[in-house]
Amino acid sequence: MRICVYAASSARVAPEFHAAARALGEALAAEGCGIVYGGGSQGLMGSLADGALAKGGEVIGILPRFMADLEWGHPGLTRLELVEDMRERKHRLLADSDAVVALPGGCGTLEELFEAITLKRLGLYFNPILLLNVRGFYAPLQAFMEQVIAERFMNPQHAAMWQLVDEVGQVLPTIRSTPKWREDAREYAVVR
Repeated sequence: MRICVYAASSARVAPEFHAAARALGEALAAEGCGIVYGGGSQGLMGSLADGALAKGGEVIGILPRFMADLEWGHPGLTRLELVEDMRERKHRLLADSDAVVALPGGCGTLEELFEAITLKRLGLYFNPILLLNVRGFYAPLQAFMEQVIAERFMNPQHAAMWQLVDEVGQVLPTIRSTPKWREDAREYAVVR
C-alpha cells in the first residue's frame, strides 16, 4: 500500500505536530506502507520522512524543480522525483496512492487536501482521505464543512468523503476499514 501524505514545511510549529509526523512515518514504514509526499526536508515533511526512513521505509518525494534549486529537497529519500510545477506535483502525489493522510498544515496542505476531496466528489479519486487531528487542529475545518453541507453547498453524502482521526494508531485501521468511494459519485456530485 502506498500512502500520500500532505504535510507542512514549517519547522516552527509545536513539538506535538513534529512528533505526530515522525510517528506516522514510523508506523507506516513498520507496516510496510510506502509513503509519497512533497519531498521536503523541513517541518512536518522532514519529520515524516525521517521517521519512515529510520524504520527502513520507502519514501518517495515529489518536488518541483524550483524547490530543488532552493535546496528544499530531502537528501535521504528512497527516491526524489523532480517535476515542473505544483500542478504536476499534486497529480503525481495522488496518482498511485491507496489513501491520503493530511497532517496539520498551512495553505499548501489545505489546498492539496481540498483538491483530493474535490476529485473524490467528482468521482475521480475513490480512496480514503484522513485528516490527522493532532491537538484538535482539524476540528474547526470539520465544523466548517458541516456548515457547508447544512447550507446545501454539498450533499449530505459528501460528509463521508473524509474521516478525522485523533491518533496515529488510528490511521491504518481507518484506511483499511474505509470502503472505496462509490462508483456512482457523479450521480450526486451536484447538489439537488
